[in-house]
Amino acid sequence: MNPTALAFAALLGSTLLPVSTKAADAPANPAPFQVQILRDFAYYQGPDVDPVKHKLDLFLPKNQKDCPVVLFVHGGAWVHGDKNFLGVYSALGMCFAKHGIATVVTNYRLSPGVKHPEHIKDVARAFAWTYRNIERYGGKPDQIFVCGHSAGGHLVALLSTDESYLKAEGLSLKTIKAAVPISGVYTLPENMFASVFGKDPDERKHAFPLNHVKEGEPPFLILYADRDFPTCDQTSEEFCKALKGKQCQAETVAIKNRNHISIIANCCVDTDPACQAILKFISAQTGKPAATDPSTRR
Repeated sequence: MNPTALAFAALLGSTLLPVSTKAADAPANPAPFQVQILRDFAYYQGPDVDPVKHKLDLFLPKNQKDCPVVLFVHGGAWVHGDKNFLGVYSALGMCFAKHGIATVVTNYRLSPGVKHPEHIKDVARAFAWTYRNIERYGGKPDQIFVCGHSAGGHLVALLSTDESYLKAEGLSLKTIKAAVPISGVYTLPENMFASVFGKDPDERKHAFPLNHVKEGEPPFLILYADRDFPTCDQTSEEFCKALKGKQCQAETVAIKNRNHISIIANCCVDTDPACQAILKFISAQTGKPAATDPSTRR
């Protein structure tokens, strides 16, 4: 296990609120749908295909149609992590699917093997695969939400503000229903993470969502922890303010009693405030009630 995984595991075992597979599989407020899991779909098969990183998993409300969809992108500072990381993202996919949301959890290539913009190109490819294939698995291609944590938050925010990556896949920003970055990265100081983004000022400027905000962006729900990494609160609010300044729908929610890791680790429990905020946001955007109350069970 790499150092990041060890640190994550240590935090899960000590300083965070307790999270277990049992809690994710049988939340205190059960949702109505059984879940079907389909793993390791290849979303890209070009000449530079990676047999592991160009794969995604599906978590589906069983025997349902016309479901809203979440494409989830993992974190790890663009250098660590994958869709199977300690079971955290599978638990999240299970939780959303139990609430009637078809969930796609994707891998993407990592640094130092690749540099920006290869990470976001992969996310755009995973989105394009989802858009073109999810209907056969019960999802609605016109209701795809993009969600990610940390580096994944950066990637979904960039996908939702810089249309060039979707255009390369024959799509547009209109195909994104809304975006939910969690503890995301919207700008970085000069030379920080140079191994990922390089040192060229123009290239780095192009790499961050805050520099692409314009009218017509999808709606945003921007989450961060009240004990998050330094400046995460500030840059999240700055990004939200920039979106609102361009007449885009955007809101921030600071999740109390959470840090950069626990905000995502606990999100797989459907009574968690971050999970509740996401479910309510999806419900508001789709007009479809979220199954957050036992009285909604079928």
